[in-house]
Formats: sequence, C-alpha cells, structure tokens
Amino acid sequence: MAPGLVWLMAITCGLVVANIYYNQPLLAEIGRAFGLSESSASLIATVTQVGYTVGLLFVVPLGDKRERKSLTLGLLLCSAVCMAGAAFAPSFAALAAASLLIGIFSSVPQLLIPMAASLASDEQRGQVVGKVMSGLLIGILLSRTVSGYVGAHFGWRTMFWVGAILMVLLTAILARMLPRNQPQFAGSYGSLLRSLGTLVRELPVLRRSALVGACMFGGFSAFWTTLVFFLESPAYRYGAEVAGLFGLIGASGAFAASFAGKSADRKGADYALNLGILLFLVAYVLLGFGGTYLLGLIAGVVILDVGQQMTHISNQTRIFGLRPEARSRLNTVYMTACFIGASAGSFLGGLAWTHFQWPGVCAVGLSLVALAYLANRFYGRPVA
Repeated sequence: MAPGLVWLMAITCGLVVANIYYNQPLLAEIGRAFGLSESSASLIATVTQVGYTVGLLFVVPLGDKRERKSLTLGLLLCSAVCMAGAAFAPSFAALAAASLLIGIFSSVPQLLIPMAASLASDEQRGQVVGKVMSGLLIGILLSRTVSGYVGAHFGWRTMFWVGAILMVLLTAILARMLPRNQPQFAGSYGSLLRSLGTLVRELPVLRRSALVGACMFGGFSAFWTTLVFFLESPAYRYGAEVAGLFGLIGASGAFAASFAGKSADRKGADYALNLGILLFLVAYVLLGFGGTYLLGLIAGVVILDVGQQMTHISNQTRIFGLRPEARSRLNTVYMTACFIGASAGSFLGGLAWTHFQWPGVCAVGLSLVALAYLANRFYGRPVA
C-alpha cells in the first residue's frame, strides 16, 4: 500500500472526525446567539455524538455491502451539506437537526480504517491501521483548538462554513486518488444488520476484543471526564484553560498509534495488547500516588494515552484478521462496545469523584484495567 495513500486516508480521518468536535468550544457562543443557557447549548454536542453512534450502527456496516469509495464520497458530500446547514441554521432546533446529521455522516473514518486494513498486506496491516488512526487522533486533538480560535475571531458560524468547504475539497481529492474497494456481501441490508449478532456469537476473539476495548475506553474516559475537576481542586487550583492544555499532551497517543501498529505486525497483536494494558496499569498507579505533583500528572497522562492507543490499535489489528469480508461489521461491533464502555467510564468516574475524589477515580481506572487484563487472559479462550 503506497505511503501517500495511507497518509491521505489518515488526513481524511482527521478532517472528518473534527466535524464532531468543532462545536464544543463554540457552545457558549452558540448559546448566546440563540438566547440559551450553556447547559442547553451543550445539547448540540450531545446530539452530534448520538448521531455518530447512529452512523456507527447503521451506516458503517454498509462498508461490507456497498463499494467503499462511492460510499465514502457520498457521505462526505452529505457532511458538506449538513455543515453548511449548521452554518446557516436560523434556529437552535435547525442547528440541532443539522448536528445530528453531521454526526451520522461523519462515520467516514470507521469506513476508511477497515478499508485501509483490506488494502494493506498481512505483514503491514497493523502499521497501516496505526498510521490512519494517528490522523484520526490528531484531528480530535486539533479540532477544538482550531475551532476555538476561529470562533473567537470570526464567529461560530464561520467554523461550520470552513468545515463544509473542507469536505468538498476532500471529496474532489478522494474522487481522484482513492482506489475502488468492492466488498463481497451480497445479501439485503436487513441481513447485513442481523449478521452483526451472528459475528458476535461465532467469534470469541471479537467478543474478547470488544470487552477489553470497552474496559480500556472506560478507564480512559473516567480520567478525562474528571481531570478538570481535579485541576480545579485545592491540589492545583487551575482553570479550564489548563485542562485544555492537557489535551495537547494527549498528542503522544497519536504517535503511539503508529508504534502500536508496528509492534502488532512484528510481535503479534497479543504482545502489543498486553504491553498496552501494562502501560495503562502503570499510568493509573502513577496517577494515584503521584497525581498531586504536576510532573507526575503529566507523566501519567502520557503513559495513559500511549497504553490506550496500543490496546486500541492491537484490538483492531486482531479483529480485522478474523473475517476479511466483514471488516466494517467487525469494526461496528468493536467500536460500539468501546462507546458503551466510554459512557460507563464517564459515569463511574463522575460518581467516584463525587464520593471519593481523586483516589476514587484512580480506583475506578485500576479496576477497569484489571478487568481488561482478566478478559484478555481468560475470556473466550479454550480451556487447557
């Protein structure tokens, strides 16, 4: 697989996933524009995430039935229209509707990642998936920074117009450079969706990877959900701006994605996965005992992000090798489990902070990584 194509897919993933996160730094300004409170305006971010989950469940499986290039181009054009609709929205309800559709049509990265896996050779699959994931992670990281700057200087509607233009440009570029990739599934759309349950029943490795991914995303989400509370506590007395800067430290995870892919190719997905779980464990131990020191907190964030990305890329590399003709559906099952785990982790992290403060959050993280280790070690494996 040509390096230029890999990086094009990585950049595409980053720019498309950014559509989901542009609105977050703009919520206060959106609320003022429509005369709403910040809490009411925050529904825009929630609706967008709901749309993304809907796309994950009902659009991504089509990657195993429809030709992936044409499907990707169609979704990008729909994204451009919806981004323009958000920029032009005359009411909050119209903006919410456009945001829901933006989330649905921004499922392109979850189509491109299985597509990249299908185009890559067995020897380079982990490395290719890791590089494409790097683009997605950088897109998540930088989207809030760019959106905050554009919104502050040019208004919140401008950011949506910029996003719409980027989607049109991407469509034109991919129409010329993205190869056609024809899947093999010939059944109906209904049978395609029903086959998700069949895959779960028949593939213990998929179930194990989904459970491990859910636990790891849960531990990751518990940390990031409560970090701003910890930084505002008497331990630091920092504001939300400093919490935002910690997101930049998370860039380490983007670079770790490529390393994780190479490790999975050279030493096997299980090796890279176990290493990621170990790093995640070390990070939470460090955060628990040294989190009140700034250097300890920073080191913990770096190790946590690296461990998370190693487990995520290793899991995806492992499941993509199960049934090549079903990679989009395998990714749907896995990512849905991860989203459920992330939601549970946010809830448990918030609950732990309310009752036990930072030690409670770290206990939640350690419990989830321990569960991930046990699941990977014992769940779905043949009894000796």
